[in-house]
Amino acid sequence: MFITLEGPDGSGKSIQVPALAEFVRQLGYDVLTTREPGGTSIGDQIREVIMSMKNKSMNPRTEILLFCAARAQIVSEVIRPQLEKGVVVISDRYADSTLAYQGYGHGLDLKVLRGILDFATGGLTPDLTLLLDVDVETGLSRRQQGGGEWNRLDDYALAFHRRVRDGYLELAAAEPQRWVRIDASQAPQIVQQHMQEAVLRRLRPKV
Repeated sequence: MFITLEGPDGSGKSIQVPALAEFVRQLGYDVLTTREPGGTSIGDQIREVIMSMKNKSMNPRTEILLFCAARAQIVSEVIRPQLEKGVVVISDRYADSTLAYQGYGHGLDLKVLRGILDFATGGLTPDLTLLLDVDVETGLSRRQQGGGEWNRLDDYALAFHRRVRDGYLELAAAEPQRWVRIDASQAPQIVQQHMQEAVLRRLRPKV
């Protein structure tokens, strides 16, 4: 099973991944967690270029191709081989991020982006996508106060981040069989509980 976590910046995806992975292990499954961009040696190098505040002049098309280059590598090197072994893969972001950020955020053609994504992923789509949804102001405030990495994408204008969030909501509404929206403004343990409930509806315990 391939599970992805999506959401606006500051929605708490990265914080929630370890607990969700442990929950799935307790159900009796082997689990691999990864993130985008990154997750491989090549992907981590690409991540540095994408996220660096030194690269604020980056063209959105360049951004798309770099993200998809990292994604193509992790799908072929990590995700697909693990899925073939029966491992549950949990990814902090995946292809839907490109549709939300570069499609809705930058206003680029979604049809073109879907073609690029299909090429990069070899058509691999998640079985379940958890949308950790939070309003933009709250999310960015969390990012600023958290003391972690403040990157080039975080630094985009507020209007950009609002378009991204709206994009996520549209994507989720279009595929309700795959997406589950979770209110990420709640306490982390409540968010985790809702995530686990969503997984249990799709994944039977082995133990």
